Amino acid sequence: MPDLAYGEVYSMNKVKARLHLVKTYEETGSISETARIWHTSRKVVRKWVRRFETGGIEGLEDRSRRPKRMPRKIESGIEAKVMEIRKRYGYGKRRIADILRLEGIEVSENTVRNILRRNLSKEERKRKRKRRKRVYPAHWAWEEGEPFKLLQVDTKDIADKGTLGTKVVKHLFDAHLPRYQWTALEGRSRLRFLAYSHRLNRTNGLAFMILVLWWMRIHGVRGEVEIQTDWGQEFGGSNPERIEELSDRFLAPFGGVLRRYPKGRKGYNGRVERSHRTDDEELYAPCLLKIRDEREFLEVAQRWEYVYNVVRPHQGKGMGGKTPLMVLRELGYDGGEGIAVFPTVLLDEIAPDLLLLTVGYHGDDLLAPYHTHVQNPRNQLSLGCPPSVVWFC
Repeated sequence: MPDLAYGEVYSMNKVKARLHLVKTYEETGSISETARIWHTSRKVVRKWVRRFETGGIEGLEDRSRRPKRMPRKIESGIEAKVMEIRKRYGYGKRRIADILRLEGIEVSENTVRNILRRNLSKEERKRKRKRRKRVYPAHWAWEEGEPFKLLQVDTKDIADKGTLGTKVVKHLFDAHLPRYQWTALEGRSRLRFLAYSHRLNRTNGLAFMILVLWWMRIHGVRGEVEIQTDWGQEFGGSNPERIEELSDRFLAPFGGVLRRYPKGRKGYNGRVERSHRTDDEELYAPCLLKIRDEREFLEVAQRWEYVYNVVRPHQGKGMGGKTPLMVLRELGYDGGEGIAVFPTVLLDEIAPDLLLLTVGYHGDDLLAPYHTHVQNPRNQLSLGCPPSVVWFC
């Protein structure tokens, strides 16, 4: 009888190794002798001999280690939902878990991760990300320890074919929907204020900043507010004297100061820039084609602003899955929830009159549009809280 090593044969073919072991036992008639020949334990020999006697060759196959009961097994419907969200949007475990939680389905991030691992290949699980350039750190409001010290303000051209596609952008123009989004983001909590326009000009820019400051004062915000923007003409351009003049004349009466971040350093307004990507993913891409007219556009935008500020959890630095309003409360703001429901107005027609009423200056002198698509936009002002909110996915 050759001196065999069970482990060596086992690594080649499990079933054959077990069959050889059983045959050796049949020849020797001894459990101990078989174990000595195969350099294994008597327990292993006894196990495979018994299985061969009860099940033949098939009894030497590996048995399933799946438990008979799995009380915590995820339902197939939930697993299908996870894969549907992943396929449609490409989100990771955290975003998918957040969306399911808002739909009343309690699933942990680890469970979502395991579902993705079971259903996706290694290559599919990897999400391609563009390499980010290093930038200087932004002027963050949390460094002051108080909210409403810094507003990051920017505009967004919704008609972005590269992001939304030709079909969506064509619908935007065909339905005469507002092309430009005006965004002011509170630097510490990420609370956002939105407005819209058909034209991109300085009058609309000043009116928007005044409205935001006005809204904050109405809701009990005190102290100086720095408004940090890029070098666009709608915010005063690149002339330092003109910027100072606009700041003193239009914003100072409301406690605002107009600032610029260094040219080419978009990271200084990184949070408001990143929020525009969220708008594309969760508002414009899934909803824009369904919107029929300007009024419906503003109603949907109003609900989205409420979702973003009050309902949707955020995972950025310092957020920890909380909503902007929750973070604002933690920072000491004790005003009403109404501050999170800034009216998503259409700026084009109200801007000149607003400047005239607030600072005694007629806005026509400031009109310098360089994109015009609608000649007679209608103003749709809605100050009420939005109706029942749905998740925009």
